[in-house]
Amino acid sequence: MDTHELAVLKLFLVGVLVNAWMMRAVSATDSLNVELATSWQRRLCNESRLQWEVQVCGEEFKRDMAHIDPQYWCNLTHFISEYHLFTLCTETKSHIVDCYWPNPLVESYIIRIHKHFFSNCTMEQVEWVDPPDETLTVLILIPVFLTLAMIALVVWCSKRSDLLA
Repeated sequence: MDTHELAVLKLFLVGVLVNAWMMRAVSATDSLNVELATSWQRRLCNESRLQWEVQVCGEEFKRDMAHIDPQYWCNLTHFISEYHLFTLCTETKSHIVDCYWPNPLVESYIIRIHKHFFSNCTMEQVEWVDPPDETLTVLILIPVFLTLAMIALVVWCSKRSDLLA
């Protein structure tokens, strides 16, 4: 046997052994045992405690927003740090009581906070205006010409395929 063939054979055997070792480590029975163990350790979400904890976060947010002039409540730059702390608080409290975040309970409370503080922050109705005719013409013609060019290229290539083969 040639030395090159022997090296290839050794490499093949090492590959088979490594593959078998890796497959044994991630077998289906092992993953099933891991899933069962983690599901037994997981606790249920305590929604009543979460509701109380989220209200604590809301009271802190209301206290922080009281220091901001109401005329600035629609300008995010004036209260972004307070809102970030409120969001972080709700997320932290959700994880403390073994609930995922965001969940419907937290979302409904955040919506109530938004209705209380930001209900008057709607912008004026935006009036949509058509682009100028030149811009509109270019935006219409570019896809049309690209489509025609692609069709021409496909037809040209299909006619030349018998010559190139």
